[in-house]
Amino acid sequence: MGRGKVVMKRIENKINRQVTFTKRRLGLFKKAQELSVLCDAQVALIVSSSRGKLFDFASTNDVNEILNRYHQCYYSSQDNAAENETQNSYQEVSRLKVRYESLQSWQRHFLGEDLDKLRLKELARLEKQLDRTLSRARQRKTQMMLDQLEALRRKESDLEEINKQLKSEVLLLEEREKHDDNTDEEDDDEALIHDRPGGEPTVAAGASQKNISTKTPSANANQEPTLCL
Repeated sequence: MGRGKVVMKRIENKINRQVTFTKRRLGLFKKAQELSVLCDAQVALIVSSSRGKLFDFASTNDVNEILNRYHQCYYSSQDNAAENETQNSYQEVSRLKVRYESLQSWQRHFLGEDLDKLRLKELARLEKQLDRTLSRARQRKTQMMLDQLEALRRKESDLEEINKQLKSEVLLLEEREKHDDNTDEEDDDEALIHDRPGGEPTVAAGASQKNISTKTPSANANQEPTLCL
């Protein structure tokens, strides 16, 4: 009957854990020795138990020799990595510096400076670049002007709408004022009629009195004067 699958977790029983540690350690050292013999390799192993006890194995019978070689290789690789990183950083800085100087030079050329140093091909290239830049600037300017014009048109339309609304409100207010004035005049006329005695119009009475006064002098004028003896 075969062995069951080993569950990879800590063994709780101390005795079983110690027995398993011893067996596995010896088996690991045996595999390391086989590796060194079969492959002519230098192998060093260091194992620490749960109680802090150290166990080591070295194919050369000297663990320190292999550890020293490991330290030399490890720190040497770190130094090489740092040196490579420094070299890469220096190259990157140099590349950015050259790029910066080139951009500054082209900026001066765009401003019309240091043109004497350019050859015919470089001048032609600069001219094409300036034409493209000018064309893009004009297109951008035209687009901005069209956008502003469209915004002004929308604003004009909004103002016209507001003006129409204000005119409508003004006309409505004028009609209300006229209606109120007519209502006040009618109320005044009615009050004047109710205040006259006898209920006769004062205008007609005034006209009758005037007619009487005008007829009286005419009658007196038709009479002949009489002489008294």
